[in-house]
Amino acid sequence: MYLLLGACAGVLAGLLGIGGGLVLVGALSWLLPLQGVPADAAMHVALASSLTSIVLTAAASARAHHRRGSVLWPTVAWMVPGVLLGGWLGSRFAIALDDGVLRWCVAGYCFLIAAQMLWSKTPAGTGTVAAPRGPGYTLAGSGIGIVSAIVGIGGGSLTVPLLVWRGVVPVRAVGTSSACGIFIGIGSALGYALQAPAGAVALPGAFGYVYLPAALGVALASVFAAPYGTRLAHALSGPALKRVFAVFLLLVGGAFAYSALT
Repeated sequence: MYLLLGACAGVLAGLLGIGGGLVLVGALSWLLPLQGVPADAAMHVALASSLTSIVLTAAASARAHHRRGSVLWPTVAWMVPGVLLGGWLGSRFAIALDDGVLRWCVAGYCFLIAAQMLWSKTPAGTGTVAAPRGPGYTLAGSGIGIVSAIVGIGGGSLTVPLLVWRGVVPVRAVGTSSACGIFIGIGSALGYALQAPAGAVALPGAFGYVYLPAALGVALASVFAAPYGTRLAHALSGPALKRVFAVFLLLVGGAFAYSALT
């Protein structure tokens, strides 16, 4: 099951620049209690394990995008300090929230971003900026890292719209987002591992809230699947990518809202 989830996450990482984190969180929050994870810690462990796996998933996606010249490395360099700090702070905040609140946070996030993607229009200047840079992107990266750590994603649903709004073509925004996702995953995973209460998950392979068997199982498959998502991203038009992104988020948000209610 972890390998199947990883394959889905890898394709979504290459296609949308999000690492499939939202899908992973939903599936893991259901699977992990069957593995002995306490029910009241399942959501935290799902977030932490998803973010840990995203490190490798995003790396595979970024590598595939880099080969096609769609990673803006100067932009990544400006955003990395912010996303690392944001991931650490966001995980600290999420640890203080209970399971139900976290589920509603993820559901609400999905609906908001889906609405933004459906109703927004691609700016007229898209494709006119080679590689956005500057301290403003470090600050933006902090906010993206915080939100990403709370909802268990690689930050693509925030990074991609930001870069498109700033004039980057969508496929390059996805590639750049994938590279940033590596560092969001690192900062967040360390936060969930090192800031968790002592004995939060008393299982072999658990470090704080990070459950390595799940994280590594997902990551193994996702690394091989990410290049296929990258091919799809380069084959689809910008508007088509936005529609795929929005529909995906609406479906996941509905699933989280249902799980929170039931």
